[in-house]
Amino acid sequence: MSNARISFLTFAAVCGITSVLHASDWTQFRGPQGNGYVAELRHPETWSDTENVAWAVELTGSGWSSPIVVGTRVFVTMAISEAGTKPLGMTQGTRNMQSMGLGGKKPTETFQFAVACLNLNDGSLLWQKSLEQKIPTHAIHPSNSFATESPATDGEKLFVYFGAIGLVAGLDLDGNELWRRDVGTFKTGNDFGTGSSLMVDEGLVFLQYDNDEKSMLLALAADTGKDVWRKDRESKTAWSSPLVWHNSQRKELIVCGTGNVTSYNAKTGDEFWKLTGIPSSFSASPASGDDRIFFGNSGPFSSGPLVAVAVGNTGTTELQPEKETPGVGWSKLKAGPGMASPVLSAGYLYVPGSGSILTCYAAATGERVYRDRLDDAATVSASLWASAEKVFILDETGKCFVIKAGPTFEVLATNQINDLFWSTPSIAGDSLLLRGVNKLYCIRSPAK
Repeated sequence: MSNARISFLTFAAVCGITSVLHASDWTQFRGPQGNGYVAELRHPETWSDTENVAWAVELTGSGWSSPIVVGTRVFVTMAISEAGTKPLGMTQGTRNMQSMGLGGKKPTETFQFAVACLNLNDGSLLWQKSLEQKIPTHAIHPSNSFATESPATDGEKLFVYFGAIGLVAGLDLDGNELWRRDVGTFKTGNDFGTGSSLMVDEGLVFLQYDNDEKSMLLALAADTGKDVWRKDRESKTAWSSPLVWHNSQRKELIVCGTGNVTSYNAKTGDEFWKLTGIPSSFSASPASGDDRIFFGNSGPFSSGPLVAVAVGNTGTTELQPEKETPGVGWSKLKAGPGMASPVLSAGYLYVPGSGSILTCYAAATGERVYRDRLDDAATVSASLWASAEKVFILDETGKCFVIKAGPTFEVLATNQINDLFWSTPSIAGDSLLLRGVNKLYCIRSPAK
């Protein structure tokens, strides 16, 4: 047995983890750590419509949620319309949307809210279950979908959330429903809709629901769906997903809202720290390392700050951008990401900017190492992922840039799949899963 496997089993025993998870499982949005970092990245560096595509399947419904993987099972959520209707942005892309600042019309069509299970080996459908059939309560932005929130798993149970109808449910891995909760549906800013994915850690399912009427943060028991703790929040609408940050001192639940970022004790809901004075709301989720957490935001027409907070922070502090702020390691004005979340790799933070700009910072100091353009890149909505050697950036047209990790900007490869991509990719061992508008693609080298 490898040292890595022994270490994992020891860690699981100490933490009381009873479910069986494999090292290659992709358990939630942006992976087991929730930050897009893959210690051992084994999927191909190059692919195209005809190269290294193990399979590509059409899904019966639409959505921007990311797939998750347990063993050889792939789980993906979707909203299914009898007429096959998809939100406007799912056919046109951000550069052709009718409006960048307003939500759409209130829906009148009935959708099935469903989850499907596919075989990772060949893409075949193992089962599909519809959890609810109803008309979504509120309008959404043309760039959003009615199934944007990614599911999560503890290795034994599957947890799904459809913000459009306020449904949270727990299922076993064969699709049998174990419990369900109605957390309500509330108006979101500018009728943009919902987008925060579930996070799972040590028997708790975390749900951030920041809206314009009744914002909340829930910690649900994975076995029953009942509240373990609940925090009513003053924050207005945000779309960032919470992150369980296992740092060098303690475990923190990081929640990015509107105007602030809060760190909670994941077990009790008590606050460790809160940083206020951040303009606008968050769409991107944080990046994390052992001793720092990184977050930033941008509005439709201007960039917000990029901030690094050191481990061990306490109390409530107001951010003073680019000035000394207690608990803040460093901050940069007008440097925050938009929708796509940044990623940390080998001491460097990679932040996607407006248009085709990629900026690299030294994680420890905030020094800008480079700011370069990705040639012919379109808008980047999918979050970045990385190993210690490579960083991957997927734009909405299906072009993926493979960048050498480190202080020198170097494009190692440029790949292209002809589809529209806003979903954040998922990685399972030697397989890369890309969810486009038309198909779900599995990128994998052919067996030798």
